[in-house]
Amino acid sequence: MRPLAGSINFEGGGLAQSINAMQLEMGVMGIFSENVLGFDKVGYQKKEAVISSFAEHLGVNALSSCVDNQVGRLAMTDNPLDLALSEKGYFQVLNQDGSIELTRDGRFKLNKDGELLTQTNQKVLSTGGAPIKLPVLPETLDKITIGLDGKIGVFDAKTRGLIPAGTIGVVSDDGALVSSNCVRQGYVENSNVSLEKEYIEMSNYKRNFELNARMFSLQNSKLSNAIQSLGRV
Repeated sequence: MRPLAGSINFEGGGLAQSINAMQLEMGVMGIFSENVLGFDKVGYQKKEAVISSFAEHLGVNALSSCVDNQVGRLAMTDNPLDLALSEKGYFQVLNQDGSIELTRDGRFKLNKDGELLTQTNQKVLSTGGAPIKLPVLPETLDKITIGLDGKIGVFDAKTRGLIPAGTIGVVSDDGALVSSNCVRQGYVENSNVSLEKEYIEMSNYKRNFELNARMFSLQNSKLSNAIQSLGRV
């Protein structure tokens, strides 16, 4: 077998570099725009633009993104099934196709069978990886207690005590179970996006885009004039 050979060509015309720069800047501004749209989304984590080396030659192919997993702003609610994590980590929820999804959106609800669900009807998983199902349906949601460790209890009017109903699983971003006293009942986590910071950083890339657009127009005009001159000769 012949070995594969590859290289990076550093010979790029001014037009090509201007186009690459504009495409890259548009990609970065797209990430900022996504963060701005996610500002009002519960549990949304902002994305950070990551630009690799040789960006002036690779253009938008040099752009990727990573998630900022810093905790967002916690807000108190009057719903006992609203949960927030005061530390880094995620709730595990089960999709209808059997796949597991990680989320920090802890706005949960109960169905008629006592299963704990997300707003989009995904099943919330316990520390053991099984869907959480309450042993009895409470008369009102305030009969449900959820501790800092995620342990769920349902108040039983007959015994005047709490019936254990499992423990909400909290995992790291790679899906590994973590033990942490960070579950806050009656709270939701707003996004960790700072609109002021997003707009300031986006304006810098917008100015760079406009500069490159003007440079492209100037270079294109000079090239057109040169081609017309060759035609007259």
